[in-house]
Amino acid sequence: MGNKIYEKLEGCLKAVREKTDFVPDVALVLGSGLGGFAENIKIETEISYSEIPGFPVSTVPGHAGKFIFGYLDNVKIVCMKGRVHFYEGYDISDVVLPARLMKLLGAKILFLTNAAGGLGEGFKAGDLMMITDHVSIFAPNPLIGPNVDELGPRFADMSEVYDKDLQDVIRSIAKNEGIDLKEGVYCQLTGPSFESPAEIRLLGKLGVSAVGMSTVNEAIAANHMGMRICGVSCISNLAAGISKEPLCHEEVQEAADKAAPLFTKLVSESIKAFKI
Repeated sequence: MGNKIYEKLEGCLKAVREKTDFVPDVALVLGSGLGGFAENIKIETEISYSEIPGFPVSTVPGHAGKFIFGYLDNVKIVCMKGRVHFYEGYDISDVVLPARLMKLLGAKILFLTNAAGGLGEGFKAGDLMMITDHVSIFAPNPLIGPNVDELGPRFADMSEVYDKDLQDVIRSIAKNEGIDLKEGVYCQLTGPSFESPAEIRLLGKLGVSAVGMSTVNEAIAANHMGMRICGVSCISNLAAGISKEPLCHEEVQEAADKAAPLFTKLVSESIKAFKI
């Protein structure tokens, strides 16, 4: 199993390298409704996921499904315009394949973003939350199975997944730009159904501030490979039992669209300020 995972990765790496020799320093994953950020990148190359043999393809509205290689000012970046999720039916090793591939392409930093349900005190739709830690209790761990020794150790330390120095940069940029940045713990559940009110009450007791259907498995896989990681959630709705309205994906995209200008400013200025 381990060899098959690595062989598949190598095949994807070879396919990308046949199209571009661009070596990024920063990898960025854009969540639901946040794909417009890519307009800020001076594009060198675009590669659709469907052009890479064996690569998982996004099936969710709001996820374009392509890699964008280029520059954000002088920073070399690879951007995932759309991600794949476990709930789409992919094996968990395929879900984290893109993050692993971006590391093999050269990226040292992984900036994760998502649209999430908020349950932190004072949270409202449109808020931005920097992820300081995570909880993964229902989504499968991507490191289960034989360890891929070429990628990282058997037992990966998770005591500081989200890099403190990168958090300081994001915090500083938010202050300088006048952005009200929340902070908190993010939890990934499997989806695709939204959480029940009872599940939200449980997560609240665990100290969770935002919940979604992605991100944590990517963070675990990237941390396993030694990447520096940071993350920002766009609070697209209040979680079940907090919100009085039924939850729907259209609401998620609408809130992300409204938050897009602040999100773009925060992420772009933070990436420019990172010490690679």
